Formats: sequence, structure tokens, C-alpha cells
Amino acid sequence: MKNNIESQIKAKPFLKWAGGKGQLLEQFAGFYPAGLKNREIEHFYEPFIGGGAVFFDVAQRYQIKSAGLYDINDELILTYKVVQEEVDSLIEQLDKLKRRYEKLNEAGQKEFYYGIRQDFNDNKSRVDFNRYSKKWVVRAAQIIFLNRTCFNGLFRFNSKGEFNVPQGSYKNPKILDGKNLQKASEILQIAEIKQGDFKQVEKDMKDHSFVYFDPPYRPISKTSGFTSYSANPFGDKEQIELSGLFHRLHKKGAKLMLSNSDPKHTDPEDNFFDDIYKDYHLSRVPAKRIINSDASKRQEINEIIVTNYPVF
Repeated sequence: MKNNIESQIKAKPFLKWAGGKGQLLEQFAGFYPAGLKNREIEHFYEPFIGGGAVFFDVAQRYQIKSAGLYDINDELILTYKVVQEEVDSLIEQLDKLKRRYEKLNEAGQKEFYYGIRQDFNDNKSRVDFNRYSKKWVVRAAQIIFLNRTCFNGLFRFNSKGEFNVPQGSYKNPKILDGKNLQKASEILQIAEIKQGDFKQVEKDMKDHSFVYFDPPYRPISKTSGFTSYSANPFGDKEQIELSGLFHRLHKKGAKLMLSNSDPKHTDPEDNFFDDIYKDYHLSRVPAKRIINSDASKRQEINEIIVTNYPVF
């Protein structure tokens, strides 16, 4: 009975993610292309993998044959590859960090957090991100630990590539979720994981594919400009470049879906996305943002969804 129950556990993102789509999955499912249900679509691609909520959802709802997962952030891709390749060793490392952290008082936990952050940043220059190494396991464990104990679960790096988020205030942070990591690793076996920008998908895409784009949010206000979780900014120029790729993949026959923040929330006259995706189907769905540290300000705003196929 236990094994049957565990086999029904669904993998979910193993990293907290600003703008993550976990809360929108049921709404998003209504926008997925029909070809997923009848297995006409065999391959899935996500050029901005982030927390991976949509990938894990699609891979467990439907019987896709393969997936291509990409991100410009080398630390993120390192972590995904470790979860894919050496999840048991990763769990062991996380368990060690968890046990050490939980034994400490509040002051000790603070010192421990900043010690791990410093060690993580100091060792970046020693990491070869182009060649898989057993040393990656320790680094991936540090990434998950920092993500689970830092302020608001942000995954943010400065221009030097250093993780710069302060410690969060949690009584019992979930540093280790072994069952979810095991399940995520199982799902990731169908995936090819690559470090690279969104244009990489154009080189790799096969026929009968579904591509989901979740680029960094276009700021909904001048003070909410969280457009980069790495040293690489993503502004309007990049958003326009992405719309060009969207059009090229459309001409190749792929089913495409893209989401972003709705600028009309603060400026009803802002037609940025309506203009650059005017040839496609654009919808708006309500979403509660969770990036604001003040829970009272986590208001519902619209999320834009663009598809190159009609949604019924």
C-alpha cells in the first residue's frame, strides 16, 4: 500500500521561484494544446525552466517522449543536472546541512547561513560548468539550502554572479524534501538539460513539439523591476527578440504558449504585449503575485497567456 501511495506522489518544483507557476497550473491546463491529450505532441521544450512547474505538470499529465529544458543561469542548470543524475548523493548532502542547521539557535543559524553563502560565492571560480563533476553535488545542495532559507525564497545573483540574498526568517524551513527530489529525478530522466539562452530551442526543436516560454517578468511598475535572477538582464529588447523567435517557431509548426505579467495592471494604455503578439491568441488570467514580502500587498493581478492556437 505504501509503495502504491508513493507512486502516486506528483513531483513539484524543488526550488522556490519568484513568479513560479505552481498556483496557476489548473488554469494553465486549459490553455495547453489539444495535441497533448491525443499524443500528437511528443516533445516538450521550456527555454526558461526556472522552477519548472509547467514542465513537471505537463510531463505528469501527458505521455510525452522527451523534453528540452534550458536556462541562461548556470547555477540553476547545475542543480537540475544533479537532481537528474545523482539525487541520492544530493539528498545525503542536504540531510547533513539540515541536521547542522537545525541544531543551532537563531544566532547560530544566521552565522551558518552566511557562512554557506560565502563559501558558495568564494568557490564559483573553481566550478567548471561545462563538465559534470561529483563536486557539483555539494554545490547543488548549497543552492537548495540557500534557496530554502533565504529571504522570500529568491534565486538572485548580482552582476558578479554572486548569490546576494539575505537570510530569511523561518522557524522550520523545509530544507530537505527527499521524496519530492526522488520523484523529480524520475521525471527528469526524459529531459535534455542545457545551459543557454532562449534561442537554443530553435536549434534543437523536433517536429510535433510544444514549447512553453516563461521569460523574466516585464515589470508591472517602475519599482518592481525584478527582471533578472542572473547577471543577464532581460528588458524590452529581449522581449521583442523573443516574440521574433515565437513567430519563427510558429512557422515551423510548433505549438507555442507564453506567459508574462500584464502591464495594463498599472497602465491601461500599455499595449506592449498586445502589439508584439497581435497575430496570436492573447488571454488574461488572474494571478496572485508572491514576490512581495508584505503578504497584504500580494494582490491579484492579470497574467498574460499567448498561444499560437485557439483555446476553447
